[in-house]
Amino acid sequence: MVSDWKTTTFEESSIEILDGDRGKNYPKKSEFTESGYCLFLNTGNVTKDGFKFSSTEFVSSERDQLLRKGKLQREDVVLTTRGTVGNVAYYDSSIPFDHIRINSGMVILRSDDTKILPRYLYLFLRSKLFEDQVIALQSGSAQPQLPIRDIKRVEIKVPSVTEQKTIAHILGTLDDKIELNRQMNETLEAMAQALFKSWFVDFDPVIDNALAAGNAIPDEFFERAEQRKSIEKKENQELQNLFPDEFEFTEEMGWIPKGWEVKPLDEVANYLNGLALQKYRPENIDDDYLPVVKIAQLREGLANHDEKASINIKPEYIIDNGDVIFSWSGSLLVDVWCGGKAALNQHLFKVTSGEYPKWFYLNYTKYHLAEFQRIATDKAVTMGHIKRGHLKEALCVIPENRVDDNVFAVFEDILNKQISSRIESQTIAKLRDTLLPKLMSGELRIPDAAALVDEAI
Repeated sequence: MVSDWKTTTFEESSIEILDGDRGKNYPKKSEFTESGYCLFLNTGNVTKDGFKFSSTEFVSSERDQLLRKGKLQREDVVLTTRGTVGNVAYYDSSIPFDHIRINSGMVILRSDDTKILPRYLYLFLRSKLFEDQVIALQSGSAQPQLPIRDIKRVEIKVPSVTEQKTIAHILGTLDDKIELNRQMNETLEAMAQALFKSWFVDFDPVIDNALAAGNAIPDEFFERAEQRKSIEKKENQELQNLFPDEFEFTEEMGWIPKGWEVKPLDEVANYLNGLALQKYRPENIDDDYLPVVKIAQLREGLANHDEKASINIKPEYIIDNGDVIFSWSGSLLVDVWCGGKAALNQHLFKVTSGEYPKWFYLNYTKYHLAEFQRIATDKAVTMGHIKRGHLKEALCVIPENRVDDNVFAVFEDILNKQISSRIESQTIAKLRDTLLPKLMSGELRIPDAAALVDEAI
């Protein structure tokens, strides 16, 4: 019964709040390495969605042993307390690092699982119940922070351990489905990138066909041809036959498949810059609106409802599920938007084409992304962005018509599966975020929540 739930503060509960080691043995910048014994968390590793390890830093075993505090144990929860406040991650058995330490902008929360289950604590820290308290407690305008003395004041409702397990299972089922979709999308993305590179960059099917026909192989593909000779299983023969079996020389890109042509990226697709949306606010506070998407929202995959744009902006500046978006300033990334209808802010391109399929200009934009990022970080060339001229310099090889339908269908299928699973994950995440505070406050009965989850997945 909800009436049996106890409301307590972190200080009064069994939750330990552990700081990192900030003393003389704190690692210097020169002591961090790309691989090593102990992962030393940085701010990018702890996000709103848990741990992310796209960028990692390590310290040696010797340095690890010199540090007195701040080392994680399995089932610990990490909370960011400075700069970006309130991000949280759970160090369970799925995390592939045995030795992890927090940095100076984080704390460890460790609970007694006979009173408060670690996963229940983690879920509470992800809920609006905790977020609202953080907003009220965090101090420091220039550098927001949440000191340990304030974390101790946070209140949490604690049901029985049995009920905690049930709540954690219900919400964990949704998290597991989101994670399964994420892993599937990673696999699909790797497949798409590998296949695109093989067919439209390395021209493997053309090399294979040339070898089979006894045609000449250009010197620049000689090493690749030698590698292909040792591969017993080639691509699907029906698709293979759609590719040319000869190369021809072009001034723009050297040797390419015979019959194909070279075009700049800005002729393959249209790159429409977003609007300065501060000029396009709703006229009245109660008017319908479009949430705004800036670079941060593209990175997170969620539109910003705190910033509102008029629903009367031109349709071409409205984005929806499945649209390709490319940030040409700042961090530079390209992705398929799956966060619902929204307004596109400046510094973002909406990428479309009336002639080429979405997967084609998406993958070619991704292919050139590394070079665009290099240009954007070269202060002698630009100031953290690319220009339209760089789109013209980025070249694409366009296949002849007979390749189109059957070959293109392979990529179309991969992309559609990616979009579908990501939209499903967004829907499940919304359900989770709706259920989370209601379950943890006792507002929603556990059987009712379980029924909603069963229906969703």
